[in-house]
Amino acid sequence: MANIRLIGRRIKGIRSTSKITKAMEMIAASKMRRAQERGLAGRPYSEKITQVMAALAALPMEGSELHPLLQRRTVANISIVHITSDRGLAGGLVSNINRMTGSFVLESSVPVKLIAVGSKGVDFMRRSNQNIVAEFTDLGDHPGLLDTLPISHIIIEDFKSGAIDEVYLAYTKFINTMSQQTVMEKVLPVEPAEIPAAQNIEYLYEPDPAVVLGGLLPRFVEMQVYHAVLEAIASEQSARMVAMRNATENANELIEELTLLYNKARQEMITTELLDITGGAVALE
Repeated sequence: MANIRLIGRRIKGIRSTSKITKAMEMIAASKMRRAQERGLAGRPYSEKITQVMAALAALPMEGSELHPLLQRRTVANISIVHITSDRGLAGGLVSNINRMTGSFVLESSVPVKLIAVGSKGVDFMRRSNQNIVAEFTDLGDHPGLLDTLPISHIIIEDFKSGAIDEVYLAYTKFINTMSQQTVMEKVLPVEPAEIPAAQNIEYLYEPDPAVVLGGLLPRFVEMQVYHAVLEAIASEQSARMVAMRNATENANELIEELTLLYNKARQEMITTELLDITGGAVALE
């Protein structure tokens, strides 16, 4: 016969867990909406600056040296900005991005330096004995551009100095509430996108295209890093909301099963007691 008290304690404990996961789901949903708005709001700016960059790169710039951020070199060193969350309880989000970056490092034929953003990524890379050159944690749920500028400045200065020859952003892109995509995206050297002729717009640049391009390239890299962080935060909150919802549903199903088991055990105990009483009464007769 099942122990009624033990089952009762399990039901009570799981019910408490269910309340916690439900509260965490609601908090994540609230944060996700704001993070999603910030991430989606940055996409038009990112697309527009990419279009302007493509238009600038297509212009002839006689007498001007190629900007350092556009220079392609023989790849001898690679840097990866590995962006993860500071907290867990987000399903497979963290393990997926860690696995992708880890595989990239193992398959790389040249040394890889890592800039780890987020505690979960820092811990994983430390356990893997990777070459971490910088760590950034506790950016918060609503970072601003100024919070990510130190990351951008490190990769820009290292690329200009020749310490690294390629820079990648590894992050989780927000697709929708139920879907997030791990992305490994090259950010340096800057490779301006090709835009269709129908979307190409002629601009007038003052004082000249070379000066505008020189001022725009660092801003472009800074925006790419910042936007990747926003995408990662939106993905984290949506993944956590879904994970907590699933945990709550699983807890409620387990409570139903244990309640049924509890009722059966209680009924069995009452039946046994009634049989004992009936047997005792018959014996007295």
